[in-house]
Amino acid sequence: MNLFANILVGFVALLHFYFLILEMFLWTKPRGRKVFGQSAAQAEATAVLAANQGLYNGFLVAGLIWSLLHPEPSFAFELKLFFLGCVIVAGLYGAWSVSRKILFAQAAPAALALIFTLLA
Repeated sequence: MNLFANILVGFVALLHFYFLILEMFLWTKPRGRKVFGQSAAQAEATAVLAANQGLYNGFLVAGLIWSLLHPEPSFAFELKLFFLGCVIVAGLYGAWSVSRKILFAQAAPAALALIFTLLA
């Protein structure tokens, strides 16, 4: 079960790496505008804010990868709890403040990974 939990944590990290790419590098491109439902003008006006948001996703990725690579199992477990908790809180806030889709794209995968991490 620990392997499956770690796979889910890795999946959450990959999702957030994808969010980083979208927000930092593709925000004003057709792909980024389509994903976030932005016009070219909206995307240009908010590009700096989106890049900042992407950077924060990068910090989440770094923490989740750290949790998977740390050699001390008890500390790795604590890292997983902390960073998955951060993702869940960010996803809940995004679902409340921006779009319900964020609940399913961000918070739900992290909650699933957290559940399996606690059960492992």
